[in-house]
Amino acid sequence: MTGILAQSINAETHFEVGAGKPLHSTMSLIKSKQRIADHGEVFTPEWMVEAMLDLVKGETERIDSRFLEPACGSGNFLVKVLQRKLAAVEVKYGKSEFEKQQYALLGLMCMYGIELLADNIAECRANLLEIFAGYLNIEEADDLYKAGFYVLTVNLVHGDALKMRTADDKAITFAEWGYLGKGKFQRRDFLLDDLTGSSAFSAEGSLFAHMGKHEIFTPVKTYPPVTVRELAEI
Repeated sequence: MTGILAQSINAETHFEVGAGKPLHSTMSLIKSKQRIADHGEVFTPEWMVEAMLDLVKGETERIDSRFLEPACGSGNFLVKVLQRKLAAVEVKYGKSEFEKQQYALLGLMCMYGIELLADNIAECRANLLEIFAGYLNIEEADDLYKAGFYVLTVNLVHGDALKMRTADDKAITFAEWGYLGKGKFQRRDFLLDDLTGSSAFSAEGSLFAHMGKHEIFTPVKTYPPVTVRELAEI
């Protein structure tokens, strides 16, 4: 399971003015001074999100590239990545309604986040689901909507990224979703603690550098292939 790590800016960098960019209102980037004091919570402005994502533009436009935001807030980064992925879906599969739906769901499946504050993670899930549903023009009763809702409850975790623990003090696991074709999806779960060791194992000179990732990392659980309808019924 591989991906791109997007890192939120901190309170100090927020008050910088980007080259040729206007200074954003601090009120739009904070919820309260108390939350800054307690959690260092400051949201990244949209122009900065776009500029940072442009640094990995090719990955943001690849449908199956995986993005993890370890302090996702209400989804400033993930929202923009999903929009780029769905634009790629439209270009590649827009002429086939079935393929468009399957690959849009795959794009959503490749979005991951961890957030310390419960209201933020709820907003993040809602924001991503709204974009997904809007693109496919689906409503809450649709199986695709229900499947997307379920995926986001799995992929967007209420917890502490530094401790790698959920809000109820369990080890954080992430689902690696894959599209097998013909409407079938495969899920394998991996411990975040194991995944973060990937770079150390593959580093040049490491005792394990010659080994494939499949030889080092094993999923804690593998699920049978499922369809959209089966996901919707979980």
